[in-house]
Amino acid sequence: MIRITELALPLDHTPEALRAAIVERLKIKDADLIDFTVFKRSYDARKKGSEIKFVYIIDLNARNIDKLLQRFTSDPHIRPAPDTRYHTVAQAPQGLTERPVIIGFGPCGLFAALTLAQMGFKPIVLERGKEVRQRTKDTWALWRNKTLTPESNVQFGEGGAGLFSDGKLYSQIKDPKFYGRKVMHEFVRAGAPEEIMFVSKPHIGTFRLTGVVSAMREEIRTLGGEVRFESRVTDLQLNNGQVEGVVLDSGEVIASRHVVLALGHSSRDTFRMLHRRGVHIEAKPFAVGFRIEHPQSLIDNARLGKYAGHPALGAADYKLVHHAKNGRAVYSFCMCPGGTVVAATSEAGRVVTNGMSQYSRNERNANAGIVVGISPEQDFPGGPLAGVELQEQLESRAFELGGSDYCAPGQLVGDFIKGKPSEKLGEVEPSYKPGVKLGDLALSLPTYVIEAIREALPEFGKQIRGFDRDDAVLTGIETRTSSPVRITRDHHSLQSLNTQGLYPAGEGAGYAGGILSAGVDGIKVAEAVALDMVAKAGLPS
Repeated sequence: MIRITELALPLDHTPEALRAAIVERLKIKDADLIDFTVFKRSYDARKKGSEIKFVYIIDLNARNIDKLLQRFTSDPHIRPAPDTRYHTVAQAPQGLTERPVIIGFGPCGLFAALTLAQMGFKPIVLERGKEVRQRTKDTWALWRNKTLTPESNVQFGEGGAGLFSDGKLYSQIKDPKFYGRKVMHEFVRAGAPEEIMFVSKPHIGTFRLTGVVSAMREEIRTLGGEVRFESRVTDLQLNNGQVEGVVLDSGEVIASRHVVLALGHSSRDTFRMLHRRGVHIEAKPFAVGFRIEHPQSLIDNARLGKYAGHPALGAADYKLVHHAKNGRAVYSFCMCPGGTVVAATSEAGRVVTNGMSQYSRNERNANAGIVVGISPEQDFPGGPLAGVELQEQLESRAFELGGSDYCAPGQLVGDFIKGKPSEKLGEVEPSYKPGVKLGDLALSLPTYVIEAIREALPEFGKQIRGFDRDDAVLTGIETRTSSPVRITRDHHSLQSLNTQGLYPAGEGAGYAGGILSAGVDGIKVAEAVALDMVAKAGLPS
């Protein structure tokens, strides 16, 4: 196959125009183009006032490929297409009785389980939360009725924290083996829109993700795997540094010498159990801040200009960063176009925010985290779990400031910059449910965080006109931007540094940040588990 890059067409081009552009670019007859697929489609709107075009990467089959490639040897945009197919690394040996155990059924655990099941290893998945439909009901109970279910919410349950998000499927990870393509392919097979395979910033949205995730779960079961909900792991069985099984809250013991820790970043009780059992764990940096909301039309006009509202472009997003005078980095996080701010706590007496969008991204407001990076060396030097403890303290304070009923503390941007409490809203209405209690957000986070964000907001307003408008709304607090710990693992075997057979994986273990990277890490760990099980089984494959 041949790959063409940097093929530009107008936004409103017809489907036929794309084929014609390929033929023209290669200087061949239409009959010589056998078929083609869009590998990627993107657009660049960074230059204000310039025409926005779609830019394509195309993979194609044509007659006389070798001669074509020879003709374009000096053209960097016409090259042989790489092989992006997924290649299985192992198959379960015949007669294998051991089954791998996967703790957690978020994106990482989902893809670890699916990959192992497709290789014939019949994994056992243990998820502390509920299946996706019941989990959705429990989550809405918090948003609408202020009723929290600690084991079934935005953080815990089938699909993980990524389920109640924008469903973003892009990442900046290095992926030379194209594991990300497998993640996308499996999502599409399970019912996700086919466009996620080629748009530059793909997303699915919460409502579509629920059906996709449940379909993937059923495939795992069809292939011989087992998915068990409301099954919280409370302990490990260890013998001379080797894991031999897990203990559930029911007291049941499940034996296995291959256990994948696909924890979410909110599994604080499990982090404490691992630390108590001597599994190597360390504190890592994360970020804290607020959610900010603007009218989506403001962002569209600032980013897309005359193309704002164009149906081919959809709702605009942004990415911002500012290095404050106090040495802190302030940046936008998990931007959700046309979405809502959601209650994301998993613990009683605490308030946490996150952002979420549906596939349509057609809600009134845009929202994003505006957060400040913090580190164990500088900000929480108290040991491996100090970051966990800091999060807990901040979230408890936010609960109090919000009125102690799961409402969140909020403040208008203009008042926040001036350092005075807010008393009433302007035109921007906060989307957070159960509700927002206006006041002074300076009371919710450390002084250095407040100072850095106050400095950053006017600077962001220079990049996006109106970003620092007085009545934009800040809702507190955002603390679970990433895991506060890393469960360290060997670079080659992907096993814990000091506990054989234990495979820390995904976002909770500190090795991913988002749906795509967590899914990719799940595939990598599944391969490591499969290869080790084959090597130790001594059975024919």
